[in-house]
Amino acid sequence: MMRWIVAGIAAAALAWTVLVAELPWIAADTDIHPPAGEACAADTSAGADGAPAAPIKANLAFTLQDVDGNTVHLADYQGKVVLLDFWATWCGPCKVEIPWFVEFQEKYGPQGLQVIGVSVDDTVEKLKPFMADMKMNYLVLQGLGHDDLMDAYGPMLGLPTTALISRDGTICAKHTGLVPKDELEAQIKALL
Repeated sequence: MMRWIVAGIAAAALAWTVLVAELPWIAADTDIHPPAGEACAADTSAGADGAPAAPIKANLAFTLQDVDGNTVHLADYQGKVVLLDFWATWCGPCKVEIPWFVEFQEKYGPQGLQVIGVSVDDTVEKLKPFMADMKMNYLVLQGLGHDDLMDAYGPMLGLPTTALISRDGTICAKHTGLVPKDELEAQIKALL
C-alpha cells in the first residue's frame, strides 16, 4: 500500500512540474531571426560563429480544417503578421495565454495580425465548447493527425509552442512555454 502512495505522490509531483513549474529548458525559449530589411524586434542575437542568425522562412504550404470543417490554407495569411500557436485544451500554460491572444486579435487584428491556434490533439467535439468557454475570437485549426505541420515548426519540446511570422513569411520568434504577455506583445507590435 505504501508503494502506491509514494507512486501517486511522485505522479502528482511530475504532473505539477510539467503543467505549472517554469522549466528553464522549455519555458520562454526564444529564438529570434530578423528578416532582411525588416526588424522583427530589438534583437542582437548571433549564431555560434558570431555572425547574425540567418532568417528562416515559415513553411505555409499546409491545408487544415477549422472547427467548422472549412478548409484553411496557411499560405492565404502571407502578408499578415501571424501568431501561430500550437496548444491543447489540457495544457495549463495554454489556458493562461488564450485570453492574451483574444485581446491581441481584437486589438491588433485591424492592423494586420492574425492569431491562429493549432490544437495538437483535441477533437472538434472537445474544441467547440472549450472555444466558447474561453471566448476565442481567432482562427482555431485541427492539428490532430498533422504531425507534418508540427515537424515543420518543431521541435515541439512542450506546449504551448508559438511562432511569430512576419508579413514576408519569415519566422521572427519561436517560443516554447509560457512567455510574458508584455514581451510577446512588444514582438507583435514591432512586426505591425
